[in-house]
Amino acid sequence: MKSAKEIKNNPMFGYLAVLTICSTIGLQTWQTLFNNFAVDLAGLDGDHIGVIQSVREIPGFLALLAVYVIMIIREHRLSALSILIMGFGLAITGLLPSFAGLILTTLLMSFGFHYYETTNMSLTLQYFDANTSPWVFGKQRSYAAAAAIAVGLAIYFLAFFFSFPQIYLLIGVLIMAASAWALTRKPEQQDLIPQHKKMVFRKKYGLFYFLTFMAGARRQIFIAFSVLLMVQKFQYSVQEVTLLFVINNLINYYLSPLIGKSIIRFGERKVLSLEYASLILIFVAYALTDSKWVVALLYILDHIFFNFAIAIRTYFQKVGDPRDIAPSMAVGFTINHIAAVFLPALGGFLWIVDYRIPFLGGAAVALISLLAVQAIDKSIKQKEREE
Repeated sequence: MKSAKEIKNNPMFGYLAVLTICSTIGLQTWQTLFNNFAVDLAGLDGDHIGVIQSVREIPGFLALLAVYVIMIIREHRLSALSILIMGFGLAITGLLPSFAGLILTTLLMSFGFHYYETTNMSLTLQYFDANTSPWVFGKQRSYAAAAAIAVGLAIYFLAFFFSFPQIYLLIGVLIMAASAWALTRKPEQQDLIPQHKKMVFRKKYGLFYFLTFMAGARRQIFIAFSVLLMVQKFQYSVQEVTLLFVINNLINYYLSPLIGKSIIRFGERKVLSLEYASLILIFVAYALTDSKWVVALLYILDHIFFNFAIAIRTYFQKVGDPRDIAPSMAVGFTINHIAAVFLPALGGFLWIVDYRIPFLGGAAVALISLLAVQAIDKSIKQKEREE
């Protein structure tokens, strides 16, 4: 791997670092303020909020359309424009305190977030080789963790002096200003391999598609039910959940670059095997524990292993055609969000039957994923033989 200084001297590294921080700040602001704003100012009820949360996932399914957008806009410009749209959606959220208004602003915010995430994955894999990209992804997650902590503290103090609409506007405008700066930059390299400007589905990428789908299913179980378990069964307060959130981000700030280095040193199969073997134990423990402190530890470990998923992207980098990176990352992002359509609703129904069922289902997902990742090395060696 190149030295950290050499990597950071690549203009694309700093470009994506700034936009990643903006993306994190925007999403964290939206998540932190949404429920209070929707209930207290917009006067919405649970059914409205549920619809808005579902609407928020729509852009994730439509991420594959980014392939067609980059036919007319350079990919790095689409990244900056995505953050601009996200910032604009956030800035006007406080000005539209209604059900229809929140659907509109949520769509704008979410389109910006999801299209940036798609192009960020693609650009990182294009600009940094297989011995460097895991560290870059890890470093980006480290920056994101720091940004999440900073914006959480900022909102806490801003709330004493400003109204919700003013906070939305302030942070949204700052994000738009950063994106405007990015639009003046030219971090691209002219010697990159051109990307296919069409949808790409290939049989040889089947393992990547499958692992991406399963990672999405695991993500939904974690997001939908881990905090619900802590609040409903163990009566965690808002302050306690917030403290766990801060602890998670502090750990990820230091640990994420090390995860990237581990992928480089040990390979994707071993890292993902460790993740899924650990998740089997974590999900089973979620289902069986009666300890408030154990479930807190499980939540922290769960959050740590969530970052191991970057190995799925770097695996594709090793087996995929370099011209397929952009369309495949877009398709992969859509596949990752398929589980968001049915898993929360299905899991919610099963939760009513027995709260342990969704977690045991998560353990099954982890077991299947563990078996699947054993084919990674064979897939990589086959690509090497073809070359």
